[in-house]
Amino acid sequence: MLAVFSTIHNAFTQGLWKSIATWWSQFTLQTKLLAAATLVVSLVMSGLTFWAVNTIQQDARLNDTRFGRDLGLLLAANVAPAIADHNLTEVAQFSQRFYSSTSSVRYMLYADETGNIFFGIPFWEPEVENSLTIQRRIQLPEDYAADAEKPMVRQHQTPDGEVTDVFVPLRANGKYLGVLAVGINSNPAAVISTNFTRDVTIAVFITIWVMVILAGVVNALTITKPIKELLVGVKQIAAGNFKQRIDLPLGGELGELIYNFNEMAERLESYEEQNIEELTAEKAKLETLVSTIADGAILLDSNMNVILVNPTARRIFGWESMDVIGKNLLQNIPSSVQMEITHPLYQMAEGEMESAEFRIPISEPTKRTIRIMLTSVLDQQKENVRGIAMTVQDITREVELNEAKSQFISNVSHELRTPLFNIKTYIETLHDYGSDLEEEQRQEFLATVNHETDRLTRLVNDVLDLSRLESGRNYALDGVDLGQAIEQTLRTYQLNAKDKEIELIQEVEPKLPFVVGNYDLLLQVFGNLIGNALKFTPAGGKVALRAYKITNPNNPKLTQVRVEISDTGIGIAPDDQEAIFDRFFRVENRVHTLEGTGLGLSIVRNIIDKHHSKVHIISEVGVGTTFWFDLPIMEEEANQHQEHI
Repeated sequence: MLAVFSTIHNAFTQGLWKSIATWWSQFTLQTKLLAAATLVVSLVMSGLTFWAVNTIQQDARLNDTRFGRDLGLLLAANVAPAIADHNLTEVAQFSQRFYSSTSSVRYMLYADETGNIFFGIPFWEPEVENSLTIQRRIQLPEDYAADAEKPMVRQHQTPDGEVTDVFVPLRANGKYLGVLAVGINSNPAAVISTNFTRDVTIAVFITIWVMVILAGVVNALTITKPIKELLVGVKQIAAGNFKQRIDLPLGGELGELIYNFNEMAERLESYEEQNIEELTAEKAKLETLVSTIADGAILLDSNMNVILVNPTARRIFGWESMDVIGKNLLQNIPSSVQMEITHPLYQMAEGEMESAEFRIPISEPTKRTIRIMLTSVLDQQKENVRGIAMTVQDITREVELNEAKSQFISNVSHELRTPLFNIKTYIETLHDYGSDLEEEQRQEFLATVNHETDRLTRLVNDVLDLSRLESGRNYALDGVDLGQAIEQTLRTYQLNAKDKEIELIQEVEPKLPFVVGNYDLLLQVFGNLIGNALKFTPAGGKVALRAYKITNPNNPKLTQVRVEISDTGIGIAPDDQEAIFDRFFRVENRVHTLEGTGLGLSIVRNIIDKHHSKVHIISEVGVGTTFWFDLPIMEEEANQHQEHI
C-alpha cells in the first residue's frame, strides 16, 4: 500500500512539475524577466521587513530584560528584610499588592536556600499543600550564582507569548536567604506591533505573488496565447499555408486583430486558388510549347539542377528512361559537353556572363554534332540570376550538308576544270596555229572540243537535275504505265546496246497495273540505271529490265510493283556498295576504264525517295549487279486487284 501511495505521489509530482514547466514555457522572455524582477524585489522587501521586525523584537527583549532586572532588584530589596524576620505575611501582602497593581508580572516565586518554594503568586505553599499535597521546588538554571551581584535573566516561550524569567538572590545582612523568581510579560504594545508588522508583511508578500500569478495567468490567456497563435499563423501564412485560421473567443483589439487575420487568410487562400489555376494553366501551356519545340530545351536553377526538359533534349542526351528532374545536369551529360560548358555555366550563375554558344561533336548516345546556346534567366529587377536556359540543337544534318556542299563544290569545280581546260587548249591551238594544221588535225581538234562540250553539258544537266531534286520541290505523282516507260527506255538504248553487242531483255508482267509516280522522273531513273548497266557490261553480256507485282510481307493487303535492272557486268565491290549513291562517286575511279559524272546514282536515289520508296542493290564482282525498288499501285487498281483476289 505504501509503495502504491509512493508511486502515485511521484507521478503526481512529476505531472505537476511538467505542467508548471509547460505553463512557464508559454510566457515570453519579457514576462519571465518581469516575474524574476518581481520575485527579487518582493524577497528584498520581505527580508528588510523581517529584519526590521527582528530588530524590534530584540529591542523589546532587551527592554524586557532591563525592566525585569530592575523590578527583581526592587522586589528583592523590599522583601528581603521581611523574609529574614520570617514575616511571610508582610511578604505576601506586599507581593499581592504589587502583583495586583501591574499587568507586567506573570508570576512571583519565593524559594529558600535549598530551592523549596515557600510562597508564590498566583499560588503559595499552604494552598498547594492543602489542595494538592505537592511540594514544589524551583529548578534554578545551571549558571545561576547565589553570590552574583546582578540578577540572572532569561526568556522562554509560552502559549501566551514570551516570558522573561528573572532570578534574584535574597540577602539580608550578608546572608543568603534564597531566591526570588519573577516572570515578566512582554510589552503588549511591542508584541502587538511586531505581530501586526509580521502579518502585514506576509500578507503583502502573498498579495504581491497572488497578483503576479493572476497577472501571468491573465497575460497567458488573454495576451500571450493570442499573440503566439498569431505568430504561428503568420509563420504558416509566410510558409504558404493559407488555410491557417485562429479560433479564440476574444474581444477588444486582440479580437479585432484575430478577425482581420482570419479574413486576410481567407482572401489569400482565395487568391492562391485562383493563382494556382492560372499557374497550372500557364505551366501546361509552357510545357506543351516546350515539348513541341524542335530544338532541345533545358531549364536549370542556379545550382545546375534540372527544372524542366523537353522530349527533344531527352532524345539528344539519351534521357528517355532517366528521371533527371532535380538532378545535377553536369552529372548526366556526355564528358565532351561537360568539359565545354561547365566553366561558362558557373560564370553565368555568378552573373559574370549573360549568354554563350558552343558547337560540340558527341558520340553518346549516338554520334552527332550539337549546338548549345546558354542564356541566363534574371529576376524581375534584372539584377539576380534565377536560372539558366539551355537550348540544344542537333545540327548533324546541317554539318553533313555543309560538308557535302563543300565537297560538292570541290567535285564540281574539279569536274568542270578538266573539260574546260581541254576545250580552251584545243581552241587556243586552233586559233593560234589553225593555218599551220592539216585538215585532219583540225577535224580531230574540233571533235575533241565537241566531245568535251557534250561531257560538260551532261555534267551541268546532272548537277541541275540533282539540285532540283534536293531543293525540296514537289513533283506531281500520278498513275504511270510502267510498261510504256520501260519500252521507251529500251528503244532509246537499243542502238547503244547493239553497238556494244549487249543483249537488252524486257521482262514485264502482262496487264501490269498503273503505279503512283512521275513519268519523266521514272524515265530518268531507267535511263541512268540502263546507261550504267551498258557502260559496265562487256560485249556479249546481258542487261535485263523487269517489272512484276508483289505483296508487301509486312502488310498482305498492300500490293506493289517491283522494278529490277540487272546486268552481267563487272559488279561492284562491297566497300563500293556503301558509297555507290554518293555524289561524284564513280566505280571507274577504282577500275580506271570508263568515265562519267558520278551523279547518276545519286539522282536515282533522290528520285526514288520522291516516290516514297528506296533503291536497293545486289552485286558481286565479276558476276553482275541488280538494282531494284518497289512502287505502290494506284488506289483504284489496288481495289480491283483485291476484288480479283
